Amino acid sequence: MAAVNPYLTFTDNCEEVFNFYKSVFGGEFLTMMRFGDVPKDYQPGEGENQKIMHVALPIGKDTVLMGSDTPASMGTVQQGNNLSIAIKPDSEQEADHLFNGLSAGGQITMPLGKVFWGAYFGMFTDKFGIHWMVNFEYKQ
Repeated sequence: MAAVNPYLTFTDNCEEVFNFYKSVFGGEFLTMMRFGDVPKDYQPGEGENQKIMHVALPIGKDTVLMGSDTPASMGTVQQGNNLSIAIKPDSEQEADHLFNGLSAGGQITMPLGKVFWGAYFGMFTDKFGIHWMVNFEYKQ
């Protein structure tokens, strides 16, 4: 497996939070994408285009802190449900194996599938209440 990283979710202050983390850890954002910058099929409700869809900040040799705001249509963010473990597998096959194994008995939020950012991506909560994201990038 290539990497495992923390993924934080917020209601509407992700940019503020990550600018703070950047001031502490230093470095530059690998990605800072807003919902308004993505294809229409993925855009949230009215007035949410400035929310962060994805941000990535390297915080160590092999660790990237990632995060996003949560559109209102996806529910309320609360302490305890605002942290996911993001897995970056080495292949689609490994993504399938990890997704299917870890999601068994849990709740799939987004089935694995090809997404507009050039990845094979899915999300779920395992049977123990832990949130996971699996993201195999085709252009590695």
